[in-house]
Amino acid sequence: MTIRIFITGGTFDKSYDEITGKLDFKDTHILEMLRLGRCRVPVEVRTLMMLDSLQMTDADRQLILQNCQSASEERIVITHGTDTMTDTARALGEAALPKTIVLTGAMVPYAFGSSDGLFNLGSALSFVQALPRGVYVAMNGRCFAWDDVVKNHELGIFEPRR
Repeated sequence: MTIRIFITGGTFDKSYDEITGKLDFKDTHILEMLRLGRCRVPVEVRTLMMLDSLQMTDADRQLILQNCQSASEERIVITHGTDTMTDTARALGEAALPKTIVLTGAMVPYAFGSSDGLFNLGSALSFVQALPRGVYVAMNGRCFAWDDVVKNHELGIFEPRR
């Protein structure tokens, strides 16, 4: 069973630009993360976009949905910025695709070395293999159904909607 990984950007893939002093995107860190994590699960990786999720539009979400629909794999992990991850999860959940889709991200860029990204990626790869069809958000060892998750911006965590 091959898992499709779609990259959309987010804090997960941000890098520090030493000249401008800003966080920006260069290339995804996923392949390095899979190597460092000694991933033995067959994966196919495709970068769809490299955006901060606050810049993501409905058209971008439609592109993600279309790629999930056309993917031959039934298990998909999507790396995504945390600020609007639940919006994309909702768009995918409402489409009710016959697949297992897990969105994940990071609160701290992977390039900083103290990121939760590596742990979240590993968790997402595990969850996508074990969960039934549906759309989920996996962050910091927890997994939530797309329609029962919110980001608590005050605490910087994801939690059940109720």
